[in-house]
Amino acid sequence: MKFAWQVLIHTPLWVFPLFAYLVWLGIKAMQPRTTTIWRSLIVPAVFIVWGLSRLLSRQQDVMWPLLSWVAAALALLPVALSTTQPFELDHKTGEITRPGSVVPLIRNVTVFTLQYSIAVIAAVDPDGRTTATLIGRAVSGATTGYFLGRTIALLRQYRKQRKADVAT
Repeated sequence: MKFAWQVLIHTPLWVFPLFAYLVWLGIKAMQPRTTTIWRSLIVPAVFIVWGLSRLLSRQQDVMWPLLSWVAAALALLPVALSTTQPFELDHKTGEITRPGSVVPLIRNVTVFTLQYSIAVIAAVDPDGRTTATLIGRAVSGATTGYFLGRTIALLRQYRKQRKADVAT
């Protein structure tokens, strides 16, 4: 219990509202929702920035962390491109309607938990730091690749539907 308390009190304050926000967005995503395309890109932007910040946060004297980041990003980018759910576009307002799904909640909590756990391991276990660094970079790269692919898929579909709207 003492260890958990120490972890919590040494956690930066910004982590708690970020977690609450990601859970809130995941719960909202369980219902069909109508929003602008730009608002639907907030979560991907948060995770892309977080993934890039882990990559750029420390100077590395070896290439393995960078290679694990790049490999994981390249592995998950096409997954997101091919699995991003389609949406309906309201041609008058430009808003999109996305179906409800539990996947965003599970994804948000899982990615957050992985990132947070790896940061804790790296902070408290100097012997496990190298392993935590490699795994952490892979998780960051996978997260960045997935959300970059998702962003590309959303914007591609939006542009395609807007172009079809203009043509008709």
